[in-house]
Amino acid sequence: MIQEIKYFILGLIQGLTEFFPISSSGHLELYSSIVNIAEKEPLLLFITVHFATALSTIIVYRRRIKNIFSGFFKNKNNISFVLKVLVSAIPTVLVYLLFSQYIEGLFNDATLLVCIMLIITGVILIATNFFQKSSHEITFMHAICIGFAQALAIIPGISRSGATISTALYLGVNREKSAEFSFLMGLIPIIGGALLKFVDFLNNTHSQDLEFKGLIIAFFASFFSGLLACRYMIVIVQNNNLKYFGYYCIILGFTFWIIII
Repeated sequence: MIQEIKYFILGLIQGLTEFFPISSSGHLELYSSIVNIAEKEPLLLFITVHFATALSTIIVYRRRIKNIFSGFFKNKNNISFVLKVLVSAIPTVLVYLLFSQYIEGLFNDATLLVCIMLIITGVILIATNFFQKSSHEITFMHAICIGFAQALAIIPGISRSGATISTALYLGVNREKSAEFSFLMGLIPIIGGALLKFVDFLNNTHSQDLEFKGLIIAFFASFFSGLLACRYMIVIVQNNNLKYFGYYCIILGFTFWIIII
């Protein structure tokens, strides 16, 4: 029962932190530093919870996605939006291809790095409180800039949603559009990363003793908490309440920093 609770908590953390701007990778790193879980097949657990949050995004934005691909070639705006999402993924893809071996190293004993990056994330989120409201649409230049912010979030402790939404707001993009673009553009690295990890898992796994019960628990915990967080995050961005997550990140970062010293 204790092991199942660990999986549930991990799924809950992934679902909430994937959409709330407080860094899913950072929280999972801190959680794994104090709890031993999925030591046999950690890759499979990574794939499971990330696929769950991707599914949450698709369900929340199912109407938007349906509208985009319904009569796709007849609507220039839909074509433009999809191209912008694809363009936003370029920096992340390039960074991963060029520095993949170094990226893996970032997650080795990364507690101190996570603490520092959480504090930086907190400062960025608090800064959004001073950005002026605007109603600009996302341009291709915006998409590239937001894409670089997403690439930066490869570093554990930097929130992907926090970095991308903050960048969009700084560029003057409409708040609701900022959240929408952030979540939809996130489908590419989330699903892409999960697929790469799945291939890695198939090529390297030798264990037949998989903890399927724990994986199922983690999946559903991540999926349902992701649904809640994704819907609520849209409201948070509209109401300019990102600063509170900033305070949380700074407090958490300093707290764990003091603990590990």
